[in-house]
Amino acid sequence: MPDRSGPGSRARVGPPSRRAKVLLLTVGVLAALFLLFVMFAGLWTDWLWFDSVHYGSVFTTQLSAKVGLFAVFGLLMALVVGFNLWLAYRLRPPLAAMSVEQQSLDRYRMGVAPFRKWLLIGLSLVVGVAAGAAAGAQWRTWMLWINGTPFGVKDDQFHKDVSYYAFDLPWYQFVLGFAFSAVLVSLLAATAVHYLYGGLRLQGPGRRASAGAQGHLAVLLGVFVLLKAVAYWLDRYALAVKSESFKKVDGWTGLRYVDANAFLPAKTILFFVAVICALLFFLTPIRRTWAPALIGFGLMALSALLVGGLYPALVQKFQVMPNEQAKETAYIQKNIDATRQAYGIADAVEQQYAPTDSIDADKVKQDAQTITDIRLVDPNVVSPTFQQNQALRNYYAFPKTLDVDRYGDQDTVLGVRELDLSGVQQRNFINDHFKYTHGYGVVSAKGNQVDANGNPVYTEQSLPTTGDLGEYQQRVYYGEKSPLYSVVGPGMDEIDYTRDGQPDQTWKYDGGSGVSLDNPLTRAAYAVKFAEPQIFYSGAIKDGAKILYDRTPKERVEKVAPWLSIDADPYPVVQGGRLVWVLDGYTTSDGYPFSSKTTFGDATKDSMTDQRGRTLTATNQVNYIRNSVKATVDAYTGEVTLYQWDEADPVLKTWMKAFPGTVKAKADIPSTLLPHLRYPQDLFKVQRDLLGQYHITDASAFFNGTDIWDVPVDPTVDTQEVQPPYYLTVRTPDAKEASFSLTTSFVPSGRKNLAAFMTVDADPGEDYGKLRILRLPSGSGALGPELTQAKFNSDSEVAHQLTLLSNNNESGLVYGNLLTLPVGGGILNVEPVYLVARGAKVPALKKVLAVYGTGNVAIGDSLSEALTKVLGGAADGVATPTAPAQPENPGTPTGPTTPTAPGTPEDPDVQKALADAQKAFDEGQEALKNGDWTAYGKAQETLKKAIADAVAAEQKSGGGASPAPSGSPSGSPSGSPSASPTG
Repeated sequence: MPDRSGPGSRARVGPPSRRAKVLLLTVGVLAALFLLFVMFAGLWTDWLWFDSVHYGSVFTTQLSAKVGLFAVFGLLMALVVGFNLWLAYRLRPPLAAMSVEQQSLDRYRMGVAPFRKWLLIGLSLVVGVAAGAAAGAQWRTWMLWINGTPFGVKDDQFHKDVSYYAFDLPWYQFVLGFAFSAVLVSLLAATAVHYLYGGLRLQGPGRRASAGAQGHLAVLLGVFVLLKAVAYWLDRYALAVKSESFKKVDGWTGLRYVDANAFLPAKTILFFVAVICALLFFLTPIRRTWAPALIGFGLMALSALLVGGLYPALVQKFQVMPNEQAKETAYIQKNIDATRQAYGIADAVEQQYAPTDSIDADKVKQDAQTITDIRLVDPNVVSPTFQQNQALRNYYAFPKTLDVDRYGDQDTVLGVRELDLSGVQQRNFINDHFKYTHGYGVVSAKGNQVDANGNPVYTEQSLPTTGDLGEYQQRVYYGEKSPLYSVVGPGMDEIDYTRDGQPDQTWKYDGGSGVSLDNPLTRAAYAVKFAEPQIFYSGAIKDGAKILYDRTPKERVEKVAPWLSIDADPYPVVQGGRLVWVLDGYTTSDGYPFSSKTTFGDATKDSMTDQRGRTLTATNQVNYIRNSVKATVDAYTGEVTLYQWDEADPVLKTWMKAFPGTVKAKADIPSTLLPHLRYPQDLFKVQRDLLGQYHITDASAFFNGTDIWDVPVDPTVDTQEVQPPYYLTVRTPDAKEASFSLTTSFVPSGRKNLAAFMTVDADPGEDYGKLRILRLPSGSGALGPELTQAKFNSDSEVAHQLTLLSNNNESGLVYGNLLTLPVGGGILNVEPVYLVARGAKVPALKKVLAVYGTGNVAIGDSLSEALTKVLGGAADGVATPTAPAQPENPGTPTGPTTPTAPGTPEDPDVQKALADAQKAFDEGQEALKNGDWTAYGKAQETLKKAIADAVAAEQKSGGGASPAPSGSPSGSPSGSPSASPTG
């Protein structure tokens, strides 16, 4: 045929040329090498990171567990499936019956024949890899089982140690599930091979299954049914950790009457039925008939329906429902006892507290420390104020929610001045990763004071910071806002901090942390990890350079202790010349028998969750929790240290066996750090969530559900979420003195009056972790937070003053934390009100609202003014702090100033009176500090007399108003600190 090549003709497509083949092969090899290098880069950089933080054993232990499980279970699955494929082929009939079905299968048999061996190996490996990957993910279950530590507590039903349910049963269930998968895959694969080679036939005359196929499949079915028998037996114990909804408890766990008296015997009966059925399947190859096995299987299915389904339903309907309370009481009591024990609330001390509206001055004085330390500075509100006054540079920022700690006897609000790259004007690779690398210092303020302008009274401020915290390493390379990664080293200058009118101060990091980038292979691995090629070739990386990454305290602790759940709120502590982050680590389990389960994320959610962050566990549903570990992360070196806190926790002991040497003893906690450790918020929120119902310890009352409490909605925000707990210094009636505590209130379910007030001692000491509940009588009429807020809002004087305040300043109002406190035998509610100037959006405290009991509402410019209105003369015996006015430059440290009067009193009588007043004031403050109320009262009387003498002497000499003693309220007619004009 002539060649018809031309514009309209089609070109013939032949095999690719040699050059094309080489090119395709090269591309394929390069792609495979790149994928392998990406996998290598992830593994290599992980190892380098763990080695740099001196927790290499955690990496190797995890890796060996994952690889070991992958290899063992992957190989086991591959061998089981491969053996059954091989056996099915060996048991094929020598001759296939001639039929249309077999003739069509001949084509497939012929097609498979050349690749039969490779198909066998390939299918086995694919199934093995999938099974191995699933097994590798169970490394936690494996390590808990192999290292399990007894709890020393047995369940009430089967009398097994709790460790059986927490550590052993999950592993047995995994192995059983793996065995089911292996048998099921083998059964399907063997069936396919038997059909392909004629062992099973759907058409044609004669037997449908050959003797070999029948025996093989019968044995596999027998093994499957035998595994089902094992499952029935394990299901008996699983009833102790079975969860369902019951009596308004969504995660109710444990046996109930129908479980113990119907499901439990049913599981036992079904176990024996399944064993008999399995034996019938095993006898099938011998008897050469399916009939007995199929009849037995049918009876087993019928038994499962009748004994395992219908019978429990009948018991529930005709035995339990007519007399449910009597039938369920014993099982409810088991649930109550186990839940209270598992969540650490069994020792909560509950006492009756009948609040009164009458004011007893002597009782109010007993709570003087509670009143003195009422926190006006709300850490959830004042972050913008810290930002405005103390950030000092655009590239520094404070967290949205500040932290509360104790320094000496002072409740202190703290914020770390961290690096915020969004404030850097020139964003580029060098600035982001080489120049701007760290934050600088901690800013702190007194929790119970504001200055005359409504701003915090800073105890640590400026840049670099100075104040009460002393000397410490202020550079923050590891913090909650730290950049993704930074490159530092001895030959590279970083921007340390800047001062107005001065050149930038520089710094070279010498903290010792980070991974060295001297090796080109390591640089290439990090270039892949961070998808940034410049890491590989940038000339800015000098000899000795190191890369810092995984820099937030939470992610560092989570990596070195992957078996812990970390509290959402790390907090800074200055101790021993270092700034460290403190984190609370929880050990959890969902296998505590009879203990109700709770969704950790839901239980810890409140109105401030979005600002703090959330705490989640691997499963997010737990029924056992302990604050077992206190962890620290050095803000400069990044060093992670884990300390054992709960020395009795068996879950922690188990993990310490699995990862030996990673957790230090409790005795190793530095003495300078110990006073700053506190009871964690997330644990407290889980406990208060449970105590809303599990404060009821009587099973009959629990069943009736007439005394359920709820955590009140936070009325100061519009989220309709519950109130967060508050760190406060407070004294409960059974305590000798006030202590730093975490507090919350409860309201009756469906109502808004106050039902109870709960505290937990937050300071390490003899009473640390002691839960105290003040239970109010149902008819007390005490105001819950929402009713209190409504009372504030509906008061005409409050509305008038707040309207004038906001309108005059063209600004908005923000309500601070609404604090509920037991004071003087009644309930005192206090709420600061902040003014947010339009444009600046910086809140400043301008008013304080207060109400005692159900009495009249008071609004004042200061706490002392508001308390004087609600407590009357009883407030005279209580000192509320006085703060100085802040200077114009908020970056300059401030201290107390001594007020001066117009003119200088030269009269010796005036000077003597003033000296006597100052001495009396100092004596009163010392008596107040020591809790000596008798001496305090005498000092107040002396102070009143001295001030009166000074006024009289000044008038006699013709002078102006006499000055008040240094630190006392100027112009107070009584000299009492309670009359202070500022908060």
